[in-house]
Amino acid sequence: MLTDKQHAECSDGEDFFRDYDSLLEDSSLLAKLEQADALASDEAPPLPTEDFAPCREAKRPKVQSEARRSVSERVKTALRCNAAAPATAAVSRSAAAKEAALGGRVGDAAEAVRARADDLGPFFGLPGKVRELLFTLRGIPSLYAWQETCLRLECLSERRNLIYTLPTSGGKTLVAEILMIRELLCRKNNCIFVLPYVALVQEKVRGLAALGLELDFLVEEYAGSRGRFPPVKRVGRRSLYVATIEKAHALVNALIEEDSLGRVGLLVVDELHMLGEGSRGALLEITLAKVLRLGPGTQIIGMSATLGNIGDLQTFLKAENYHDDFRPVRLEEYVKLGDGIYEVDAREEDSFRLCRRLELKYSSAMLKADPDHVVALVTEVIPQHSCLLFCPTKKNCENVAVMICKYLRRDFLGHRRAEKESLLQQLEECGRGSVCPVLRRTVPLGVAYHHGGLTADERKLLEDAYAAGVLCLISCTSTLAAGVNLPARRVIVRAPLVAREALKTSQYKQMAGRAGRAGLDRQGESILILQDAQRQQAKALLCAPVEKCYSCLLADDHKSLHALILSLVGLKAASHVEHLEDFVRGTLLFVQQEHAQVCVEDAVGRGVSLLQLKGLLHVREGELQVTPLGRAAYKGCVDVRHSEALHRHLQKGLEGLVLNSLLHLLFLVTPYELAASCKPDWMIFYTQMASLSSEELKVFAAAGVPESLVARKAAGQSVSKNADVSAAKRAFLALVLLALLKDGDVWGAAQKFQLSRGFVQSLLASSAAFCSSVHHFTQELDSLWPYCSLLEALTRRLSYCVKAELVPLMEVAGVTEARAKQLHAAGYATLTHLANAEPALLVQTVAHMSRKLAHQMVASAKMLLNEKAETLRQEADHLLAAPSDLPD
Repeated sequence: MLTDKQHAECSDGEDFFRDYDSLLEDSSLLAKLEQADALASDEAPPLPTEDFAPCREAKRPKVQSEARRSVSERVKTALRCNAAAPATAAVSRSAAAKEAALGGRVGDAAEAVRARADDLGPFFGLPGKVRELLFTLRGIPSLYAWQETCLRLECLSERRNLIYTLPTSGGKTLVAEILMIRELLCRKNNCIFVLPYVALVQEKVRGLAALGLELDFLVEEYAGSRGRFPPVKRVGRRSLYVATIEKAHALVNALIEEDSLGRVGLLVVDELHMLGEGSRGALLEITLAKVLRLGPGTQIIGMSATLGNIGDLQTFLKAENYHDDFRPVRLEEYVKLGDGIYEVDAREEDSFRLCRRLELKYSSAMLKADPDHVVALVTEVIPQHSCLLFCPTKKNCENVAVMICKYLRRDFLGHRRAEKESLLQQLEECGRGSVCPVLRRTVPLGVAYHHGGLTADERKLLEDAYAAGVLCLISCTSTLAAGVNLPARRVIVRAPLVAREALKTSQYKQMAGRAGRAGLDRQGESILILQDAQRQQAKALLCAPVEKCYSCLLADDHKSLHALILSLVGLKAASHVEHLEDFVRGTLLFVQQEHAQVCVEDAVGRGVSLLQLKGLLHVREGELQVTPLGRAAYKGCVDVRHSEALHRHLQKGLEGLVLNSLLHLLFLVTPYELAASCKPDWMIFYTQMASLSSEELKVFAAAGVPESLVARKAAGQSVSKNADVSAAKRAFLALVLLALLKDGDVWGAAQKFQLSRGFVQSLLASSAAFCSSVHHFTQELDSLWPYCSLLEALTRRLSYCVKAELVPLMEVAGVTEARAKQLHAAGYATLTHLANAEPALLVQTVAHMSRKLAHQMVASAKMLLNEKAETLRQEADHLLAAPSDLPD
């Protein structure tokens, strides 16, 4: 029987429920609730009944089963129960299940962390389950000694910032992952993990998905056009945001604007030396400076293999430093001069000590083709062991690969022949029947090249084949050293050059650091090929300390400093020039202003004046404020140098927006930066332009690209000084995008416009990201409202550029078009199909699917499904919640 008080509480619940009757009749809300329930697992455990004790004895309508009850009835019942029950935090069924599975272990560990005890629990402040998962999911039985020492540092338990540096392949990332898991589970805070490249973000999202599922936190991808701004505010669930530098900056801005930065307990930056890498480094510096000033409760962890002036970075981040020279595999460094191999030894007079001579005998013809004895160096280790050959240019990568294959023994063809044939078949599938002639010639011998001219699908296939030992040699550019983790028994650096520039010590260290495979080899070797004239240059390269990392806020005419000023005023973090100057004193630029030879205060003043001149800032009643255009620029993360031109093009487009073709919209979202590096084939441009409709030609003419301009360029004639060649280049790239969206064929578009397929795919990815930025830009300007829905749809098309039925599968991190086609053909047509797939069955039914990839793919799909379901639940809770300002 219910007491009088309980009867009154249930009666209040009935009144509370009646206020929502009209809301529950909203079909859109019901659809979202139904969708959330459909996404949730049918096998999820029931909600804990103790939370609803006051309702258990209440009379409820008889229903056959919980699963068959209508959404409306379930919401009504929940509201009755909530009205009668004590106030408790709302949790999802999956979250409750995970909490029950972990029991009190997380609570005990969290208490230990809060108490800062010497014994932080079974596993560095985490329950022993985490250690078990690292073993079962990653095959990590124990940590290195340096990792244990680092995790026990006092500065970490006291939540001070930390920079730790170790050589490549030392195991830095695992320490960061343990710290983030501790923050998520024990302190119940969100985390941001910043990585330099999209491919690394996707790889890390796949790798962390299984841990997130087991430990009940979400892993959200922020890369390219992915990511929600502001992020969804989740009740009872923590999120790990894995982001590129650009997306991390936009995410921090959104969190500041929503006053939610305090929910981020830890920000981890991989490759911290990227602070000195041009505009991307400046963006990273801005992000860190904002977190330091506006998120005082957020701990910052930076890691890197190469940092020259660690003191400056410590001052900037107010961080302590931990350094160790540990490498799991010993690295031996050599140089090659003539036919001699010399060990690098700083104690020697010229830093080199002769070890041996190359034994392979060269004919005169072979010596002419291979004067640097590359064939001799690689055949000492392949095919039994792996080898990476770093070349100065993309073309050199291909030429060297072909040259090496010319002199390899024919028995190389038999080494793992079936798997190499399978690799060629996969390359053909992702190229829609086309395979690069160079790869078709070299892959059968276990050799390939790797550079930016390849598509992402091709690079991934080659990387996986190399990691599996199917390929034993890859000739590559320096980008591979910084992009993916592909170790080798021997690393050969073809010349101390990157393109025509001298190789930096940090770049060399990254390349050489790829030598040595933990768990497979006891040692690794790096060999730098030199000419006699390069001896002194090499001595400085090999023995000098790593280059220093300097702020890039003033690079490119101070564009990054101007972006910082604009966003600080827009975020209401500064309203006077004095506030801006005070903020900039907390940047790396201020720490290094003596080196920059600039007065930071003067630079800020000039920046404010320029932004006012551009109409992005104005002064009202003595305070700095952003104009609508300025707000659009910083909200859309649009370069302040291009904001005026973009606004002008969008406004002019409204006068005659052509929608019978995508060309007009594509021109508007073609990135300005790519136009500068593009060198169109003007004759091809003219030919393609001749096939356009009259309406499409009007689009280009209105944008300052008349057909006569292209005709003159195609004929090799000079053009007027007033002609907008930059706009013409953007028009050319818009035609490439149009061809891509029509056919979805990167190879076809590359051949049609005589561009590398890697550039074409990069154009597509960059345009998708810029389209997302322009979409946010237009949302802030009322006059541009017609673009909002159009650009939202276009962003989605550019992001995937595949048939509609493949889009749900392409949402899973790292799933390529070729893989999506395979999955769809095997019957896995939706995200739900893939999330509920058995990895063992995937391996059997989907060609070329490894067991590890199958497990990662299923885990990633489940994580994405959980994220979508959780978002819908949060939206429903928000709609059903009583407004905070409801009158009494």
